[in-house]
Amino acid sequence: MSAAWLEQRSVYYLVSSVAVALMLSASWQWLPGAPSQPARMRLFMHDVLTGPGATAVVVVNGTGPVVLGGEPPLRFGQVVMIDDSLTEGASPASRPLGRAQGFYAFASMHGPALLLCMNVVLTAGPYSGSTFTVFGRDNIVEPLRELSVVGGTGRFRMATGYVLWRTSSWEVHNNAVLELDVFIYIPAHA
Repeated sequence: MSAAWLEQRSVYYLVSSVAVALMLSASWQWLPGAPSQPARMRLFMHDVLTGPGATAVVVVNGTGPVVLGGEPPLRFGQVVMIDDSLTEGASPASRPLGRAQGFYAFASMHGPALLLCMNVVLTAGPYSGSTFTVFGRDNIVEPLRELSVVGGTGRFRMATGYVLWRTSSWEVHNNAVLELDVFIYIPAHA
């Protein structure tokens, strides 16, 4: 056996051992009962569609069936981009905590149910600088809805969880204040 062959073999074993160790350390979080740290917060989202301070803008007018009457009617296919303020309380003057940035689309032909995708960007409090992503179905006429937390960045890297979503106030076809009761589970290694 040559020294070069032994050196190649040693490098092979070293690389294989490191690869197995990395796979095991990366996959432990998916095991049932893997440790996680719970986080809970309550946020109020201000979805403003009117006036000079609008934070929600219709980017695609729906051309499908009317899902909620009124003037103008809300139609299947309508898409709204958002950069909504998140505050500590229901009043827009309460302490700002961050922004909700993303979009919602009227995704049901048979009622006012939205497909919602947004990043919650926190700018104050213990999680300032971190984000988490909310995704799911929001039937806006139901008193309580549940959406998924599907990941995040910073302190919320690899997070999972859910948001209990309530309408605090709503001027139909105009502005809404939504209460978000957030339950996030953060892997211990994140």
